[in-house]
Amino acid sequence: MGLKNTPIGELLGGFKVVVWNRDHANQLYSTGFYGRPIGDPRPRKGVDPPLVLDLIEAYYLAQRRALRVLQGGRELTAPEVAEAARGFQGFQEKSRVYKELRDKGYVVTPGLKYGCDFAVYEHGPGIDHAPYLVDVAKPGTPLTATQILRTGRLATTVRKAFVLAVVDQGVDFVEFNWWRP
Repeated sequence: MGLKNTPIGELLGGFKVVVWNRDHANQLYSTGFYGRPIGDPRPRKGVDPPLVLDLIEAYYLAQRRALRVLQGGRELTAPEVAEAARGFQGFQEKSRVYKELRDKGYVVTPGLKYGCDFAVYEHGPGIDHAPYLVDVAKPGTPLTATQILRTGRLATTVRKAFVLAVVDQGVDFVEFNWWRP
C-alpha cells in the first residue's frame, strides 16, 4: 500500500485515534476488524465514519505503516504513538501481546466488556464468537487465586477460555479451563 493511500487517523484526547474518512475506515475494518465503528459495533456492509482505534491498535498499524497517525496536523512516528500512550498502565506489555496474537492471525479486540485486556477471535466479530479472554501480566506481578477464580468463572459463564499472557523476554500464554471430576 503506498503512503498516499495509507489510512489516516487523528489522535484525539491522547487516548483514541479516530479515522474520519469512509474509505480509510472501511479499509481498516475490512482487512482485519481494526477499530470499532461508532454506533454499529458489528457492521455487515461497511463502516460509516468515524472508526475509533485504541492506541494499541494504532501503534500496531503505525509500526506496519498501515496507518498514518496525525496530532495537530503533524504526522507521528510509531515511537511517538507509543509515547502518547505512556500514561496507560501496561501499554508496553499489552502492545507486545497484541502484536503476538495479531501476527499469529487472530483478531484482537479490547476486552473491557468482559473485564479483561483482550477478547480474541479466530475470524472476527460478527463472524464467530471470541473463544478466548486474555489478561496480560508481567513476571513478579502478584496474582491471587481469587483473581484467577473470578476471571475463570466469568470466562466460563460467557463460554470462553481464560488465557493469561505473561510478558518477559517473550510472551507465554497460559490457558485456564474449568473441569469437573
